[in-house]
Amino acid sequence: MVDSSIVLTGQAIAYTLYVLAIMALMAWFGYNVTRSGASTIVRPAVFYSFTGLLVVLGVSLHIITYNTIPWAPMDLNRDSITPDRSFVIGVEHHKFILPSQKLTITCGETVLFDVTSQDLTYGFGLFRQDNSMMFQMQVVPGHRNDILWYFDRPGVYTIRSTEYSGPKGVAMIEKDVIEVVCDHVPQH
Repeated sequence: MVDSSIVLTGQAIAYTLYVLAIMALMAWFGYNVTRSGASTIVRPAVFYSFTGLLVVLGVSLHIITYNTIPWAPMDLNRDSITPDRSFVIGVEHHKFILPSQKLTITCGETVLFDVTSQDLTYGFGLFRQDNSMMFQMQVVPGHRNDILWYFDRPGVYTIRSTEYSGPKGVAMIEKDVIEVVCDHVPQH
């Protein structure tokens, strides 16, 4: 699976370039409209052609980046995937209730995190050592809240709440509780 940080970097570059093109269109249009003289008015055909090009680029960008989201195939084919390991995690009174002090995962495993809230809406996010987020989901009381993830590289991860659940929610951090160990890098 492609690492989500690589996807984020690629999308940030692509969308930044797209926004800069839109800003260039607006600056060009604004400059030409405000110049003195009737001959400098922007012709509608030129303006709408450039706008149409930006629309086509924007839609194409969404279509292309849709397939780069690493968890999309797993979510779309979820009913046919059997997880290698499941962790049932509870959340109550601004505290994660883990099945053990440390959750160990082997590279190449698809893991189901089944998280249940007993009182408030919380978030369940897995964060890397550099504090970048690997994935997250909302945990709503009275509903099924689970996420599948395929682990293909070693690492130590922290669980954090990613939803506002009041002032106490800031302290909902379980540091370095998930460890992924690899003897080799599996193919998936």
